[in-house]
Amino acid sequence: MDQDHRRMATPRRAMLMLGAAALGTPALAQPAWPTGPVRYIAIFPPGASTDQLSRIWCNRMTEITGQSFVVENRSGSGGNIGTEVIARAAPDGTTIGLGSVSSLSIAPTLYRRLAFDVMRDFTYVCGLWQLPNLLVVRPDLPAQTVPELVELCRADPGRYSFGSSGAGTTLHIAGEMFKQLAGVNILHVPYRGGAPAYADLLGGRLDMIFGNIPEALRLSREGKLRPLGVTGATRSPQAPEVPTMAEFLPGFEINSWGSVIAPAGLPPAMVTRMAELGRAAVESPPVRDRYETAGATAWWVGPEGLADFRRENEMRFAPLIRASGAVVE
Repeated sequence: MDQDHRRMATPRRAMLMLGAAALGTPALAQPAWPTGPVRYIAIFPPGASTDQLSRIWCNRMTEITGQSFVVENRSGSGGNIGTEVIARAAPDGTTIGLGSVSSLSIAPTLYRRLAFDVMRDFTYVCGLWQLPNLLVVRPDLPAQTVPELVELCRADPGRYSFGSSGAGTTLHIAGEMFKQLAGVNILHVPYRGGAPAYADLLGGRLDMIFGNIPEALRLSREGKLRPLGVTGATRSPQAPEVPTMAEFLPGFEINSWGSVIAPAGLPPAMVTRMAELGRAAVESPPVRDRYETAGATAWWVGPEGLADFRRENEMRFAPLIRASGAVVE
């Protein structure tokens, strides 16, 4: 090869080598996650069952990654306010949050307008937990079983009320399901979070609530409320003596679930890394044990599985919501 050919070949060979190196190291194009503190948006008030479960996971993520996972409560509108905060955040991994059945699978049908689009505005990362609700009534209510409660409500339509932590929560939809399957007319009273709903129930100003099982079960065991039925497909391991609602009302099944979501547009490599770390945390014995103690079941599912599960839930609940006539402006 003459000298001129050697001069032409050298820069070409260098360019090919650089191109091959770039193709061989795609990870360099995406930042590792996390690279600093992570803000986790908890969409319900401090102290709520979902808030406690979120903090268990975030604490474990801090231990695994060595980075801070800071919980920020942005509650209201059945979880929709916090969910909007997640949707509007920068897609850089510094903000993630709780994806809930309320905002992601119920709200699209229940609300006439939402400030976010569940199909467009989020990156679905992984599942965290599932837990049933527990129907509890005030102790002086003259009903010891679900059939007795149905009979009581049918005898005096419109007299009895059930509370919820907000329109569109599973506490609300479980009550609507009860109204339809039992053929009763009871009043829904929505609150801004579960704490004020329980306060009115304990004070005798409400008659019942389909509460998340951790808090409802604790109050039942303290003798402050009477448990009548769990909303899951099977009896809860934490309260095997309590029958399922489906034992009296076939087809009655609804569970609350929590997941990790992030703003749309998160880099694929970061999503994969989030899901891997999320699985390591949720499947670790400390998290599994603490979830079980709280009445929840650790539930990991990846990005595609979570997106499909959310969609299936929405399709399942939509006919129930429309039939109930419940609409939130």
